[in-house]
Amino acid sequence: MAFIIRLFMRSMSSSTTTASAKKILVKHMKVIGGGLMGTGIAQVAAATDHTVVLVNQTEDILAKSRKGIEESLQKVAKKKFAENLKGADKFVAKTLSSISTRMDAPSMVHSPDLVVEAIVENLQVTNKLFKRLGKFAVEHTLFASNTSLLQVTSLANSTTKQDQFARLHFFNPVPLMKLVEVIKTPMTSQKTFESLLDLSKALGKHPVACKDIPGFIMNHLLVPYLIEAVRLFERGDMSKEDIDTAMKLGAGYPVGSFECLDYVGLDTTKFILDGWHEMDSKNPLFQPSPSLNKLAAENKFGEKTGDEHYKYK
Repeated sequence: MAFIIRLFMRSMSSSTTTASAKKILVKHMKVIGGGLMGTGIAQVAAATDHTVVLVNQTEDILAKSRKGIEESLQKVAKKKFAENLKGADKFVAKTLSSISTRMDAPSMVHSPDLVVEAIVENLQVTNKLFKRLGKFAVEHTLFASNTSLLQVTSLANSTTKQDQFARLHFFNPVPLMKLVEVIKTPMTSQKTFESLLDLSKALGKHPVACKDIPGFIMNHLLVPYLIEAVRLFERGDMSKEDIDTAMKLGAGYPVGSFECLDYVGLDTTKFILDGWHEMDSKNPLFQPSPSLNKLAAENKFGEKTGDEHYKYK
């Protein structure tokens, strides 16, 4: 009997080791897209001892991306090494040395453990990218999209590596926001899912998971909440200032609805809402907002264009 128990325990230990060994330890990443999200992801990865290749279409964009990362790192270092200037300089230099830049995306996927896409929210463009990347990637490479809008399953269907595809959604600003949404499709393997959970933790983030639904967790809850605030104002029920004050003092939110809209961007919010409306036009939560459409048509996007709903103290 004791012999049988020892065999059983040995078998369980072996199974656990084997299951653990199946997961991909992500150390080398490629980030496609040198915009706000792509640079944020690259910065956080490099600062946590990952090597990163940041890919975009032009040298000018990549130069701006690298400058933005350096400026962001200096802010982080100023807080992290308040009384240690040498330590701050060393941190910035070490992190920057872990980031290289390239323009040719397909040729850059020969060796990475993970490729993260952070480009335009366009299904056709993104599918074309993943279809090309899949032809060049090594066998173990995982693929992830940072999309806020597109259905992950639709993106996964564009590649032959459907079991190695998931959504890894960071939040802006990436260096500060702790949340990461890890979304698996029906084809995503458990190995891929667990590998991305482990990576999120290694990046100093807190991962959460949900099914492949519009907006996933955060945006599925946040965008309808923001649009309902706009509708209250459109109907003349209350002022923007009173709506924001109510949410901050009554619900304990750090910022009000319109403050959040201005920071996220009216163009971004409208883009997400329009995409959902196209997918499900009868859903009352996804109905367009006349005032939001008007402001976006006038290129008034909030903080990024200096057209906030009101001047904040």
